[in-house]
Amino acid sequence: MKKNNVNKITALEKQGVKFIDNNKVDIRGELICGTDVQIDVNVIFKGKVELKDSVIIGSNTIIKNSVIRSESKIKDYSLVKHASVGKNCTIGPYARIRSNSIIDNNSQVGNFVEIKNSTIGKSCRINHMAFLGDSTLEDNVTIGAGVITCNHDSRSTQKTYIESGSFIGSNVNLVAPIKISKNSTIGSGSTITKNTPSNQLTVARSEQISIDGWEGPKSKSS
Repeated sequence: MKKNNVNKITALEKQGVKFIDNNKVDIRGELICGTDVQIDVNVIFKGKVELKDSVIIGSNTIIKNSVIRSESKIKDYSLVKHASVGKNCTIGPYARIRSNSIIDNNSQVGNFVEIKNSTIGKSCRINHMAFLGDSTLEDNVTIGAGVITCNHDSRSTQKTYIESGSFIGSNVNLVAPIKISKNSTIGSGSTITKNTPSNQLTVARSEQISIDGWEGPKSKSS
């Protein structure tokens, strides 16, 4: 470990920061910590990073030029870059928070979720395998597994706006530009291309059909 890195870690330990293994943390810039901060192994800090009180950083995580506010937890194998995470949030494992993203207090961003250039309101739940790009979520929005904001039209990025209390079902495509109005519910498997009304269920699926007498594909050997 380089001497400069050792000096930084030693100073942080004197402030009360707990390193699970101080030989397996790399500080490539400035790390500012509050009280009761805990940092696991194989963590890399780049640029200026600020960890407020009682923050927990999981193993194999990379954080660059970001602020993580009090009592939040960044779980294992996550990336936070040029972003802000509010109080009492849970990020990861395997989450990717990209540049210019803001996560407000008490929100959850789970495994294999990617957020890019987006603002996430208070008490939102985005827990499984989703992509939110160039989006704004108001408070208390739930995003199901496999949801995608289709934010690029081959020429430029477009915006998605989801108002408070909305529930987006699993495997929904939101084709931007689009607005999901307050307390909307979007049925699973829908592709939404038009703004939705408040307080209603919106479903956009093709009709399911079954073909009688279907014999299936033939193998080359038959």
